[in-house]
Amino acid sequence: MGAPPMSITAVRGVSLSVCRKADIIAAMKRQAGKRQSPNRSRQAFGRARKVLVGGVNSPVRSFLAVGGDPVFIASARGSCITDLDGRTYVDYVGGYGPAILGHAYPAAVKAVQQAARRGFCYGAPTLAETELAEMIVAAYPSIRKLRFVSSGTEAAMSAIRLARGFTGRCKIIKCRGGYHGHADCLLASAGSGAATLGLPASPGVTPGATRDTMLVDYNDLAGAAKAFKAARGDLAAVIVEPVAGNMGVVPPEAGYLQGLRELCTRHGALLIFDEVMTGFRVAYGGAQRFYGVRPDLTTLGKIIGGGLPVGAFGGPVEIMKNLAPEGPVYQAGTLSGNPLAMAAGLAALRALRGRGVYARLEKMSAYLEAGLKEAAAAAGLAGKLTFNRVASMLTCFFAPPPVRDYRSATAANARAYAVFFHAMLEEGIFLAPSQYEAMFVSAAHRQRDIDRTIDAAGRAFALAARHM
Repeated sequence: MGAPPMSITAVRGVSLSVCRKADIIAAMKRQAGKRQSPNRSRQAFGRARKVLVGGVNSPVRSFLAVGGDPVFIASARGSCITDLDGRTYVDYVGGYGPAILGHAYPAAVKAVQQAARRGFCYGAPTLAETELAEMIVAAYPSIRKLRFVSSGTEAAMSAIRLARGFTGRCKIIKCRGGYHGHADCLLASAGSGAATLGLPASPGVTPGATRDTMLVDYNDLAGAAKAFKAARGDLAAVIVEPVAGNMGVVPPEAGYLQGLRELCTRHGALLIFDEVMTGFRVAYGGAQRFYGVRPDLTTLGKIIGGGLPVGAFGGPVEIMKNLAPEGPVYQAGTLSGNPLAMAAGLAALRALRGRGVYARLEKMSAYLEAGLKEAAAAAGLAGKLTFNRVASMLTCFFAPPPVRDYRSATAANARAYAVFFHAMLEEGIFLAPSQYEAMFVSAAHRQRDIDRTIDAAGRAFALAARHM
């Protein structure tokens, strides 16, 4: 996604601390040999670097964490993407989640085309905004009113502002490794101790911006309780991914989300579920329906725009009425509720509301997980890898189990993952260019796609095993 990359030293896009340069060069030569000549992605990247910072518009796309040059995409349809050289890959990135129905889902394409003919942006309300909001409210019992924005970052930033305005308190808690967009107060790294105030994690973020951000470990309920105590009654909210997805997929342990709910209720703080990734992905109604825990505020994104730029945050009327124009907490956006995004989102949610979609996603995802585990074992990696899956989100960590928090996730062997990544790319399987992201299965993936993936993984695991 857009999460800040791990600390690495790079030379011309090859991360020397992550993987051996020779391994990447060898893999890329094999890959290039299968492409039409010349390599148009490489040419496109050289052109992009002249005018775009790093040649990309989001850091992870640069391949910095795995080495080599990024693949430039020409088109996508269903379960596959095609690069500038005409090579097609089975895709498990899916725009980092929103392509749950597959790329260029026909009903969404038709809806966007029809909306575009009516105009791109009005700066005035439309009926489609209300219709999509009604669908979301019907799916999420915790949400009675919501506000559309244009990104997950805006949704998280606005939800925190609203929580502070509603409670009259300043401090927030977030988890180490949890990513909620790049608002200054959320770009905090850890200090020392079990429950610490955040320090700026990026130049340009001032100490004052993160002064009221407290950091705890994911799945550490005792640490969260210490942070509540340290806040001395000035805690406005806890923001958490109910399923961590930006350190790789890390599911909540039994009782963890329920424990956070109880702590927030007891101390008068708000519980914010960041469901930008999990919303309508793990269930129709998100992770809160999947786990049976109701937050006070929810942030959404990805799927509710059908892949177009969108975000939303919502909650009960009592809290949401504090937002302008009804209340004093200010938030605005010219492109919020964009008619093209609303049209695509309506088409996506109508399809997801249909019978059998999530059952099929679960079946395909479980089949993929089982096949990858068998392939890893055949390569001699049994007990050396961790497969974490929640519904149609999956991460293969190159680390022994358990992977339950940021520390155990970042202990994974990123060099081995880089070798695995390039071997899979060579086989025509497109994964996220980072060990710390999810694989996303879509409703467009067929068994032949999964079988092809498992078959390729057997050979890729064998190569990666040399680096474990």
